[in-house]
Amino acid sequence: MDVIDGVDRRILDVLQQDATLPVAAIAERVGLSPAPCWRRIRKLEASGVITRRVALVDRRKVNVPTTVFVAVKAARHAAEWSEAFRRVVEGFPEIVEAWRLTGEIDYLLRIVVPDIETYDAVYQRLIARLEFSNLSASIAMEEMKFTTAVPTIYMK
Repeated sequence: MDVIDGVDRRILDVLQQDATLPVAAIAERVGLSPAPCWRRIRKLEASGVITRRVALVDRRKVNVPTTVFVAVKAARHAAEWSEAFRRVVEGFPEIVEAWRLTGEIDYLLRIVVPDIETYDAVYQRLIARLEFSNLSASIAMEEMKFTTAVPTIYMK
């Protein structure tokens, strides 16, 4: 996409809050008629700005209320270890986010599970599949802010 203007940003803000809204409702909120609004949404999708539309699930209602952040130090810094780690992470549905970092920690995982006993089972499966220099877990006590929406104020 060449340029994202204020209308596109407003469309993205609306969709990030509720992607199930009909085009007419989105158009009304952003000050367009439905046809040009639909064309803009399609253009945002075609350009890859909108990558997909998903349903957000309440973790507590589906019995995965416990969030554990795991700081990972790689056993060695080599491409083959990194690729093996990537494959291992992809095989764990409990790992909902994985980030490669700079600094003291090599990777950060966000794991959601029913309870600490289940986390321990995940931990045991993880260390059985790959060698680590160190794994350090922190259990989330309170979710202070959570959003999947990205800020649109910086878009050009």
